[in-house]
Amino acid sequence: MLEFDPGNCCPLDGCKAMMTAMHSKMRLMLVEFGLRRLFLVLGVLALGVLSIRPALPQAPERQGLDISGYVIDAELDTATHHLTAKTVVTFTAPVNAQQVSFGFHPALKVTSITDDTGKILTGERLADGTIRVTPASPLVSGQPSHWTFQYDGVITGNEDGPVEGLKLAAIQEPITYLLYPARWFPMAGYMTDRFTAEIHMRVPQGMRVFASGAQGPSHPVTLASGKPGDQYDFKWDKPGFPGTVIAGRFLGPFTAGSVNVYLTVSHQSAGNELAQTASKEFDFFTESFGMPESSRLNVVELPDDTLPIAWGPELAAMMGSRVADKSGVRLLANTIAHQWWGSELSPRTLNDAWITNGMARYGELMYLENESGKNALRSALEDVAAGALAYDTIPLSSAGRLSPFSPEFQSMTLEKGAMIFHMLRGEIGDQAFLATLKGVLSQYTDQSIRSSDFEKVAEAQSQKQLTSFFSQWVDGTGAPTFVNKYTVYRLGNNKGFRTIGDITQDLDLFNMPVDVRVETDGKTVNQKIDVVGTDSQFVIDTFGRPRRITIDPDNWVLKSTPDLQVRIAILKGQQLVAQGDLTGALAAYQKALAANPQSSLANYRIGEVLFTQRNFQASVNAYREALRGDDVPPWTEVWSHIQIGKIFDITGQRDRAVNEYRLAIQTNDNTQGALNEARLYLQKPYKLPNTN
Repeated sequence: MLEFDPGNCCPLDGCKAMMTAMHSKMRLMLVEFGLRRLFLVLGVLALGVLSIRPALPQAPERQGLDISGYVIDAELDTATHHLTAKTVVTFTAPVNAQQVSFGFHPALKVTSITDDTGKILTGERLADGTIRVTPASPLVSGQPSHWTFQYDGVITGNEDGPVEGLKLAAIQEPITYLLYPARWFPMAGYMTDRFTAEIHMRVPQGMRVFASGAQGPSHPVTLASGKPGDQYDFKWDKPGFPGTVIAGRFLGPFTAGSVNVYLTVSHQSAGNELAQTASKEFDFFTESFGMPESSRLNVVELPDDTLPIAWGPELAAMMGSRVADKSGVRLLANTIAHQWWGSELSPRTLNDAWITNGMARYGELMYLENESGKNALRSALEDVAAGALAYDTIPLSSAGRLSPFSPEFQSMTLEKGAMIFHMLRGEIGDQAFLATLKGVLSQYTDQSIRSSDFEKVAEAQSQKQLTSFFSQWVDGTGAPTFVNKYTVYRLGNNKGFRTIGDITQDLDLFNMPVDVRVETDGKTVNQKIDVVGTDSQFVIDTFGRPRRITIDPDNWVLKSTPDLQVRIAILKGQQLVAQGDLTGALAAYQKALAANPQSSLANYRIGEVLFTQRNFQASVNAYREALRGDDVPPWTEVWSHIQIGKIFDITGQRDRAVNEYRLAIQTNDNTQGALNEARLYLQKPYKLPNTN
């Protein structure tokens, strides 16, 4: 499984840290928190009206192909990038099925398909790689069938894959990866159809293989090429998603607690620290969510030419360039959280994916709060909120109509999903919130779950009626824009002051308790106000004279604000850059500047685009404006100096370039390796890469 998370993107040219994980055609960005986020999901803010839950019963779910298990015998030849495999698929056909369709990697060629009796089956191959097979005899609904697929092919990662622009599989040295969404075996029901898997993988001698459910050490074999090899055997017998296999020339294990880390020689120095971090995160989630399905976890390096993370039962994989980076701490937490939210528990349909995607994202934020405090959580939530509203055009309960790899789906299920969990925590309290999480995982272990199922558990644990909450945030779109109008009266007999006010907002069906904070000359008073509809009154008495009144001061509610509009415009610009639309990106950044002319981030992003267009004078001007701006986020200072230094190097002004690199070093800000890069260019002038 993979996860496209989640916030601010990195400060590098054109979001370099993310772009290394994407092809030029990639249609989504992976963002990470602050400068530490890989999963960037962007889009257009659309404030809509709430939809309400239908009073009539919903139509029953249409039963599709149900794959319950696999037995896979496969061999990898990294010299020729070749995969040979025989896979037995156990499935139950839908009612009255005349044909059965399986998703499959377009680069793999099926040589034969046989049924339970050994009869050869015929079928057709669609353009997207899907295999449509006609049974030799009618399939009996509800009765398992066992079909055997034999296939082979070359996968270098440069072929057209199941998802345009995403490199999900590559047979290569030093790391080979076959990720679950690569469809390297016949599959159905991405993220929703749970299955068991027995995998026997033969690889060149000296490679180590990681998947779910390891069955002892490797044993030597002779490969089809006649060369010596090793076979690794895996068996995961709980319904889940054990479909990712990673093989490579790894060192390790680097061990801490029940976590083992395996890295290539290039990143081995980070092994012990990474193991300690992973162990802390694993223990934190065990305490927060309950015991995992397995106490064993292998953390394995991925190359930089694929997704930043991947996961499966007992497996968490992360891009090598992030293992020694402080920003990787949150990325790793998000990955490990999927052992519970995604592996142990999965969505019933893609309409329910906000539960697992959102909670893995919020688990990451919970760990951040545990390690760095509430201020760090609040700062991270600013970026999550922007992502939550970036594509808020349809309800989460309709997300299944979108591609699970689209920016819209990622933004909605990850970012808005995380905000729903944060708001639920604020509404029912920490104790009931954790009890809800543990209750859901306990009740639905190795199963899928609907949004309505989650709501029932939350109501049972909190003893609160939560229909309006889930109707607002799961079945609706938009977020309130709070406006506070109030009058302060002095009470007689030295009894203090009374503040009478109105909270207005633009969503007629909105119904939530919202905190109001009154800061006075003396004691600060906090009071929870039930905000119902577009206009809600409140009365708060204080002894001291009110100096400042704030609605939702601790950001427990997803709401639209002018600052959020700036963040969303910048996010949209970054998405347009990823799509190659630099003109559109500049327009989006200019929109952000119109809302906040002092935005250092907007100016920095404009400088990036102009640098890419080789409009160096205008680019320098933009970076100078970033230095004169609001310094939000702070890394814009160090990277603006570096970028200006590069431009001076390009234009033959070495002395001025050296001065900028020195100014960068003086900031002592090593965000995303900034100081290392500045020192590098102090020694050797920057040159534009050869794009021929």
